[in-house]
Amino acid sequence: MDRRSVIKSAGIAGILAAGAAPAVHAQAAIRWRLASSFPKSLDTIFGAAEVFAAKVKAMSGGKFEVSVHAAGELMPAFGVVDGVQQGSIEAAHTAPYYFFGKNECFALGCAIPFGLNSRQMTAWMVEGNGLKLMREFYAKFNIINFCGGNTGAQMGGWYRKEIKTVADVKGLKFRVGGFAGKVIERMGGVPQNIPGGEIYPALEKGTIDAAEWVGPYDDLKLGFNKVAPFYYYPGWWEGGPQLDFFINDKAFNALSAENKAIVESAAYEAHVTMQARYDARNPAALKQLVAQGTKLRPFSNEIMSEAFKQAEALYSELNGKNEDWKKIYADYAKFRADQNLWFRFTEAGFDRFMQSQKL
Repeated sequence: MDRRSVIKSAGIAGILAAGAAPAVHAQAAIRWRLASSFPKSLDTIFGAAEVFAAKVKAMSGGKFEVSVHAAGELMPAFGVVDGVQQGSIEAAHTAPYYFFGKNECFALGCAIPFGLNSRQMTAWMVEGNGLKLMREFYAKFNIINFCGGNTGAQMGGWYRKEIKTVADVKGLKFRVGGFAGKVIERMGGVPQNIPGGEIYPALEKGTIDAAEWVGPYDDLKLGFNKVAPFYYYPGWWEGGPQLDFFINDKAFNALSAENKAIVESAAYEAHVTMQARYDARNPAALKQLVAQGTKLRPFSNEIMSEAFKQAEALYSELNGKNEDWKKIYADYAKFRADQNLWFRFTEAGFDRFMQSQKL
């Protein structure tokens, strides 16, 4: 036996002889509350938060639990940023563009009209400068963000009457999420920012003339086809809207390195799962809607072109008056240009051919 082993054994024997055992510090259990901006009935978008919570619990061996609360349980759907910022909850799951009224940059963390598609958005966040730039911005609100899902490109919404020209948009009371309302307003429409769970009664009563949510799977659940016959596409304002997990910075920074890694990994799991579910479930739901009499319509080139023109004009104006926007959008726009050049030769070309085939 070498000298170090003798000393080590003697040391342990001495401790035991003295009747003292080494102190073992068990890690205290962690309990967080997460407020969602969505109702439980929308299992795909609300479900991302449940995926996150389940993975956190599993990876921590049950020592770290996150209770998930639907919109209205702890706070209103649009109150979650204030809740995280003030530390009254540890986490939220939401669409950042709901909060563009606080600062237009919230929209860049989710979706802007004619912005990135879902794959491009993930690429900007994970491998581009997106996560770095958005975290610098969200720090002003005591928030650390993690990718929290993506719906993929959305539909253009439900309308009581056909929308053929730009003139048809004028005066249209349209429930539209986030930043798109600013473009609709410039086109003469009247945007309404209404939580998902409140859209159906507003459309049914005629309080609004049109509404968009996500796509066929959710829209079928919400029953919009019962109160508005025309279903337009594409949702040019949401080519790839990313949801986020917003975490209070003090709560996150108090975690061990292991638990921080668990939060990050669980968020990525939820991020991938959400879009996989939408992509898998939307096709059958669209077939069902059409079978029930839904009238599918593409937006006219006139409407698309005018919307694009107004969106670009809006971004130019914001560059001149919002320094946060100017900094983040410059990087976003450059990334978008490069991505669109690449996708033109790959995804777009392949998709065009495949969609022309009778499969």
